[in-house]
Amino acid sequence: MPALNVEFSDRELEDLRQIAKERGTSMKALVREAAAADIARHRALQEGAAAFRKFFATHADEFAAAFPDDEPPANDEGRAA
Repeated sequence: MPALNVEFSDRELEDLRQIAKERGTSMKALVREAAAADIARHRALQEGAAAFRKFFATHADEFAAAFPDDEPPANDEGRAA
């Protein structure tokens, strides 16, 4: 399995040691769990954003009708002739 060396300040390292001790786990496991949780959160946000974009695209006309003041101007509006 590939590895990654990560540098921490003395304070961060001491905090990690303390947290790992309190949780009864190793520092390596603590950092790996934190990274895995962040990866899962990132994936969930990406999936949620994709679902929203798909929903919005499917219902764009309904949104435009419901919120006409929020519609962007047409390409030729606001230009001087």
